[in-house]
Amino acid sequence: MPIDPYILLLLGTVGLAALLPARGTGADIASGASTAAIAFLFFLYGARLSTREAVEGFKHWRLHITVLACTFVVFPLLGLAARGLEPVLLTHNLYTGLLFLTLVPSTIQSSIAFTSMARGNVPAAICAGSFSSLAGIVVTPLLAAALLGNSGGGFSADSLVKIVLQLLVPFLAGQVLRRWIGGFITRHKKVLGYVDRGSILLVVYTAFSEGMVRGIWHQVSAVRLAGLLAVEAVLLAVMLTLTWYGGKALGFHREDRIAIQFAGSKKSLASGLPMASVLFGAHASLAVLPLMLFHQMQLMVCAVIAKRRARDPEVATAPVSPVAASRIAVGTAPRSD
Repeated sequence: MPIDPYILLLLGTVGLAALLPARGTGADIASGASTAAIAFLFFLYGARLSTREAVEGFKHWRLHITVLACTFVVFPLLGLAARGLEPVLLTHNLYTGLLFLTLVPSTIQSSIAFTSMARGNVPAAICAGSFSSLAGIVVTPLLAAALLGNSGGGFSADSLVKIVLQLLVPFLAGQVLRRWIGGFITRHKKVLGYVDRGSILLVVYTAFSEGMVRGIWHQVSAVRLAGLLAVEAVLLAVMLTLTWYGGKALGFHREDRIAIQFAGSKKSLASGLPMASVLFGAHASLAVLPLMLFHQMQLMVCAVIAKRRARDPEVATAPVSPVAASRIAVGTAPRSD
C-alpha cells in the first residue's frame, strides 16, 4: 500500500510550521504569497482544461451526473449524518473539517491512474474528474455557505467574494487565454506541476503557521485523531461500496462502474486546500486536517482495489471486441448488469 511522497512533503511542511511558524511581517508576506499562489494555481487549472475534451465528455452524461451526485450530494449527506458524533467522538472543529471534506470536488490524476490500473473507462474518468473540479469552484463554496454557515470561524459572505476573485476569476482567465498559452503549458507540464505542488505547500505552511500562533493545535488530542481516522475509514468504505454497487444497479458497464467508483469516492487535496484557506482563514489548519488524512487513506485503499479489479476473472476470460473497445474509448460503452 503506497505512501504518497507528496504527503510526506505536506507533513514536513506542517512540521516546519510547528517549529518555525511565520509571525509578524513574515506572516503578512506568507499570507500575500499564499493568496497569489492560489490565484495562479487556478489560472493554470483553467488553462489546462481542454474545451474540446469537455464537450466530448458530455456524450456520457449519465456517468458524469452519477459522479457529481456522489461527490456533491451523497458525500455531504453522509457528512451531515456524522454530526451525531460531535462532541463524543469529534470536536466541533474536527467535525467542521470533516464536513468540509465531503464538500470538495473529486480528484483527477489519481482517479485516472486507478481507473487505468483496473482496466476501466479512462476517458470517462478524465472527464468526470475535470467536470467535478470545474463544478467544485462554484458548488463547494455554495454548499459551505449553506451547511457550514459561520461555524467555520471566519466564513461569511466575504468568503464567497474571495472565492470568486481568487479562484473563479483566475480560472476563467486561464480558459480565455488557453488558445494562446495552451501549447506552452503542455510543453512545460512537468515544470508547472512542481509549481502546482509548491503553491499548495505554501498554502499549507501559511495555514498551519497561523494555527500554531493562535494555539489551536492544543485542541486536538491523539484520541480525537484516532476517532477521526475511524470515521473517515467508515466514510470511505461506504462510498466505495455505494459507487460500485450503485453503478451496477443503474445498469452501467463494468468499465464505467470502475470509473464511477474511483472518481465518485475520492476528494481532491489540490482543490480543497486552497478553498479551505480562503473559506476558513485562521481556522484552515484544523479544517484541512481531515482532508489530508482522507487523501492518504483513499490512495492506499484504492490502490489495493484497483489491483484486484485488474485481476477479476471476467477481465481475463472476456476479451473486449473492437466495437466495444471503441465505445469505451468515447465513454459510450453499452450498459449491463
